Amino acid sequence: MASSTLGIIFSNIQEKNVPELSKRRTMASIPFAGRYRLIDFGLSNMVNAGITAVGIVTKNNYQSLIDHLGSGKDWDLARKGGGIILLPPYSSEMEAPYTTRLEALMGVSGFLSSRREEYVVIYDCDGVARIDLADMLRFHEENNADVTMAYSEQNTIESHYFMTIEPDQTGRVKRVNITPRVDGKTKFNLYINVMIIKREYLLDILQAAVQRGQTSFGRDILAKNVDDMRIFGYKFDGYYAGIDSLQGYFKHSMEQLDKKVRDELYGARDIYTKVGDTAPTKYLEGAVVKNSLIADGCTIEGTVENSILFRGVKVGKGTVIKNSVIMQKTVIGSNVKLDSVITDKNVVIRDRRNLSGCAELPYFVAKGTML
Repeated sequence: MASSTLGIIFSNIQEKNVPELSKRRTMASIPFAGRYRLIDFGLSNMVNAGITAVGIVTKNNYQSLIDHLGSGKDWDLARKGGGIILLPPYSSEMEAPYTTRLEALMGVSGFLSSRREEYVVIYDCDGVARIDLADMLRFHEENNADVTMAYSEQNTIESHYFMTIEPDQTGRVKRVNITPRVDGKTKFNLYINVMIIKREYLLDILQAAVQRGQTSFGRDILAKNVDDMRIFGYKFDGYYAGIDSLQGYFKHSMEQLDKKVRDELYGARDIYTKVGDTAPTKYLEGAVVKNSLIADGCTIEGTVENSILFRGVKVGKGTVIKNSVIMQKTVIGSNVKLDSVITDKNVVIRDRRNLSGCAELPYFVAKGTML
């Protein structure tokens, strides 16, 4: 089935959730866990399921995404037929860049029409999970579903827009809720923005939506037609991290320091990313590192505890970094103290600076800043 399945990844659709990190890049290219980008998880799940043609819907700020993906060889997607296909925001179907998911799908309807695969997996870049899409495809076929929506049991969420579903004992969805109230105590079935649908059925939906002037895929199509469509919910019981805010990004980044999380997320099946081919990290005299993820190419003279360092980070002598996420090529001087801090790429923190946040409100330093 996977060989007859097309992947569609939205690179920008959730960027309003984390404006601090998506100001100069797509949601898809937000760095995560020391060496990955958020798109790596969706791409890897598709490749592990045997999907070899993936269209990536872009909108703006996608230069870093292009640099990261390259030819697609790191995901075994450098292919003459299929592979990675970048889909620009402008098309013959749309006169202006899309503002909603439905408009984005309408904009790539020409691409969808040109393909011959039977199914389409629609995937957002706001979730970190290792999903067995081959099993989800089997579930979709066994239930003769029109649409299959993956969901995870959650009790909190901070996203501006989200959907929950209410499946019956057979898995058929009886209700789709758009951004309902949640109390933080009662569990709900959060749609994790992974969907399977037949390609021709999707094209029919898009054509009907144009004729009716509809604008929202969730509200106008799924929620209003739940009785007429065969919508099924596929329960995902594994580790799921929804990046719905800067606080959520920080929380789930810190979870990567837990060996159980790492074993589940990066264990049985590989999560692929761009290979850096940089030198190993140098631990100089006086360096102390505890319970941290350290990417290659770093130089460490100070102390790093419960933190994540991306490639090429420099930590000066006498510096103490705790509970922080330090992105690529950040330079931290001597006798600096950082606690609960997120630095974007290419930040410079000069000697004797003291920056501190907390788990609920991490201190964020924007890309290219010098302090």
